[in-house]
Amino acid sequence: MFGNKQTVAEQLVALLVQAGVRRVYGIVGDSLNAFSDAIRRNDDIDWVHVHNEEAAAFAASAEAQLTGELAVCAGSCGPGNTHLIQGVFDAHRMGAPVLAIASHIASTEIGTGFFQETDPKRLFEQASHWVEMLSVPQQMPRMARIGIQHAVGLRGAAVLVVPGDVLAAKTDNDLGTGHYATGRVLGAPPPAVIDELAERINRAEKVAIFGGIGCAGSRDEVLQLAAAVNAPVGHSLRGKETLQYDNPYDVGMSGLLGYGACYDACHEADLLLMFGTDFPYRQFLPQKNTIQVDIDPSRIGRRTPLELGVVGDVGATIRALLPKLQPKGREFLDRMLHKHGEKLDHVVNAYTHGVEDMTPMHPEYVAAVLDDEAADDAVFTADTGMCSSWAARYVTMNGRRRLLGSWVHGSMANALPHAIGAQLVDRRRQVVAMSGDGGLAMLLGELLTVRTHQLPVKVVVFNNSSLAMVRLEMMVSGDPAFETDHDQVDFAAIARAMGFFTVRVEKPADLRGALRSVLDHDGPALLDVVTDPAALEIPPHITKEEMTGFALSVGLTVLSGGVGQMAHVARANLRNIPR
Repeated sequence: MFGNKQTVAEQLVALLVQAGVRRVYGIVGDSLNAFSDAIRRNDDIDWVHVHNEEAAAFAASAEAQLTGELAVCAGSCGPGNTHLIQGVFDAHRMGAPVLAIASHIASTEIGTGFFQETDPKRLFEQASHWVEMLSVPQQMPRMARIGIQHAVGLRGAAVLVVPGDVLAAKTDNDLGTGHYATGRVLGAPPPAVIDELAERINRAEKVAIFGGIGCAGSRDEVLQLAAAVNAPVGHSLRGKETLQYDNPYDVGMSGLLGYGACYDACHEADLLLMFGTDFPYRQFLPQKNTIQVDIDPSRIGRRTPLELGVVGDVGATIRALLPKLQPKGREFLDRMLHKHGEKLDHVVNAYTHGVEDMTPMHPEYVAAVLDDEAADDAVFTADTGMCSSWAARYVTMNGRRRLLGSWVHGSMANALPHAIGAQLVDRRRQVVAMSGDGGLAMLLGELLTVRTHQLPVKVVVFNNSSLAMVRLEMMVSGDPAFETDHDQVDFAAIARAMGFFTVRVEKPADLRGALRSVLDHDGPALLDVVTDPAALEIPPHITKEEMTGFALSVGLTVLSGGVGQMAHVARANLRNIPR
């Protein structure tokens, strides 16, 4: 296509096409010009123009998570790189195979304090498995192939730094062909380890299972193990897609966003089996009587002391284990299932029944109606904060739906750019961004990205004029809420001016019809729902210290004149306080 002597940029683009990449997310500019122009002249790959490089990396991350294949983003030198890093960091911590092209200032100026100079290698070091600079044309295509292999082989981000003048330089090296080894070695541990694991499970009277993203692809095996020993099965947020649906052993989710009897099952069991989870919140784990199975040895034992640490694929380990297990009675399982049902009735359902006339609207009710109306194969993206809580508790998985979020890095403003990447994977699939007003405001310009590319993304804004999760964190710490609230904003009017179909809803009775009209619209659409800022997410387990902190915060707020505010909080959350 380009003749025998290509530029580095042309060869890099050809290599990406060879690797199956169909689009690059980013913002064009100076040091990236040779690269973006090479994309312009290649019919097999597209440039997806966004409005912040951070969004480019988030979008690439969503694409990689949905497809399991390499996705690519790019940022120009200096500020382009520093914007890009936020989304790259998120992709890396989510295990999404993303290659970031970080262009650099002209190679002759590196180290002189030149305009827009940063040190991309140091900048991206913590946010990737691999970051190297392509210093001379002769390093192509080998250097780019090494970066791709790190991204797809280790599952995470790799960063190729290229000075702008090197991108424009000619290279004599042949592109050749290459095959990238993908996936992990899905092996079981040695027989002696399986024997010890079986012996410990057989010795325990009450066994519970807690699973995470590492159970993806091994759902059947996990449920077979649960049936073999009558074990309740809880899950982390990242394990929700795999373990929640059609699971007769399900006892919910643990953690700050959790619900149900998962916490109780994990703590009351004689033996807790952690499968494929690097769940970070130590206070929700019993810190004893635990066995962990994970494909990554670096994760073994870093969250809790272990009776046994097992390195191996979850599915392969369970398949080797099952013939060696002895059956157990159902008493523990049945008690946990009964407790789970009671907690769901009290906590999760508290704001979704009998609230059709309550204003401001309860956000839980909005999430429940969205769950009812959304497509059976919808992709949901959720902002960090309260939207994550509502997605975790009210969006029902079924094996076909997907749920994406910044679950490990915890960045704000991820839902909309994640939705962009998800929608570009398949324009016919329903993609719903569950956006908080704080998150949406942070990357508001990405609404223009949706409109520019005519993506049929549906944005549901939980508009409570507050950073509600931060407010809750302050109150649990014993502090009154400070600088968490902001002016009311009509996001429907803003999005309408950007070319969206929009509806704004303030009354619960209008919600379902408005949501239906947004979901059915053939094109970009936004639903702006005014929700109650006083609705607070209550974890399934509250410590004495947290209750004391909350009480202290209430006292300080009342003493400072906020009696009406606390009365509203009490009325809004009374039914949701665990007793």
